[in-house]
Amino acid sequence: MFVGLVKSDITFSDPLFHSKELTLMASRNATKEDFDFVINSLENGFIDEKSFITHRSKFDDLPNEFENWLKPETGVIKAMIEI
Repeated sequence: MFVGLVKSDITFSDPLFHSKELTLMASRNATKEDFDFVINSLENGFIDEKSFITHRSKFDDLPNEFENWLKPETGVIKAMIEI
């Protein structure tokens, strides 16, 4: 499950996509019920939100980290800034 907005292209491996028989759906019209579903799934442990957080930085270290986070090879999915 992915909830977010990406302004660039999203690519994925077609053979892997088919071998796992995945389904891809997109919508720009998320409703309150959609957000309620995601929040409920998080609260009930159906989604492990920690698996989406790939990088962390203290606020004071952010200027040094941010440039690296923009590089695809760093594999940033979701970065958290600790204040």
